[in-house]
Formats: sequence, structure tokens, C-alpha cells
Amino acid sequence: MTERAETLYEAIGGIDALRRLSGTFYDGVLADPLLSPVFAHFTRTHVEHVAVWLAEVFGGPAHFTAELGGHQALLRAHLGLSITEEQRTRWMELMAAAVDKELPDDELLRRQVMDYFAWGTQIARDVSTAPVDEDLGTPGPTPRWGWNGLSDE
Repeated sequence: MTERAETLYEAIGGIDALRRLSGTFYDGVLADPLLSPVFAHFTRTHVEHVAVWLAEVFGGPAHFTAELGGHQALLRAHLGLSITEEQRTRWMELMAAAVDKELPDDELLRRQVMDYFAWGTQIARDVSTAPVDEDLGTPGPTPRWGWNGLSDE
């Protein structure tokens, strides 16, 4: 039996794999008539920011928290977007296609990654209905997701 990497970040292949995943995913999003309006203000730096966020969530370096505003900034970026359930579902379909293309052929790894996205997109959709000036309070640290889902660490 092959020994598993300690973190999803390591099993995925690190930041380079997450950059490829993010790039492939957003290429699909920007070409999608249902999702492209949500990303009307998209810039290519978004691809890098998402990769850095995912690296931290999946057990890699905490650069999103240190350099990009952490969990609060991620949540605030979704305020006022009014994401529909149809858009969330399409987002998941496009991410599943990107995961199939860019991540290692490991069923457990892919399932854990997609479970994180299912969990996270529900939160993003819920937050998106609040006005841009909404006080989010203190959402806590960036969540960590591992082989058993959401970590208590």
C-alpha cells in the first residue's frame, strides 16, 4: 500500500498544481454565459489569489492570511454578488472538470477536494446575498481541510 501525503496540499502537488487547477477552472468560468457575469471584474491575479487560498486551506503555507487579508478578505470579496443556486451548481460542475483534468488520479483526494468546494461554495453563496457594506464580524481563521474534511486545528 502506498503511503499518503500528510496534507492534501502535498498530495495535490503543491502550489504549481493549484495554479494549473485555478487557471483551467477560470478559463471555463469566463467562457460560461451563466458564470461570466459574476466575474465581470475578473483579473488574472484572481487565479493566483485562488491558488494561494487553496494552498492554505489544504495544508500548505499560510500566505493568503499573511499577505492577502485572510478569511475576512475572502468572505468580503463575495458580498453583494447575489450568487444563485444555479450558478453555484454550474461552478461545481466546472470545478469538477478542472479537478479531473489537473489533479492526480486519486479518488479520495479528488473527493476531499470536491467536498471542500461543496462546503465553501455554500458559504460563498450565503455571504453573497449580503450587501457590500455588511459587517461580517470576525469569521475566524482560514479554514483547514484535510483527509477527513474540515479540521479543528
